[in-house]
Amino acid sequence: MLAYTVLIAAVAVERIAELVVSQRNLAWSRERGGVEFGARHYPMMVVLHTALLAGCLWEAAHRPFIPLLGWSMLGVVIAAQVLRWWCITTLGHQWNTRVVIVPDAGRVTGGPYRFFSHPNYVAVVVEGIALPLVHTAWLTAVVFTVLNAALLRTRISVENKALAMLT
Repeated sequence: MLAYTVLIAAVAVERIAELVVSQRNLAWSRERGGVEFGARHYPMMVVLHTALLAGCLWEAAHRPFIPLLGWSMLGVVIAAQVLRWWCITTLGHQWNTRVVIVPDAGRVTGGPYRFFSHPNYVAVVVEGIALPLVHTAWLTAVVFTVLNAALLRTRISVENKALAMLT
């Protein structure tokens, strides 16, 4: 359980690093006239992602570690982090945890965006399943996945409308 707690803490630190990058990019975008879309759903996203980490720890305290499941899911978590940071580095200053569009900015079509429109959300979905399952927290995985699907439906709709404004 200690190793899993360290993993969850590492993911929390990674999330804080994302927020630092996001805040810097938000300031950059606003300096260039960036406009935010869908701000109303953002607090729910923060709560849901925080609850994922808390749920992992709570449920794991009541579940056994199953090595085959745990180690394979850890590999999936690492792959999701690689994809997430590939997205962040590909978007550069345009990446944000919020939906912010800078007028006259071009739409990014390189990196993982060559293959599909929302690769960061693929990383989020995969991680939301795999991270809890590292320590058999299947209930957290199911609840997060269902709630995240509802949230992503809104988020992707907002983002697609905003992205349609880009040249």
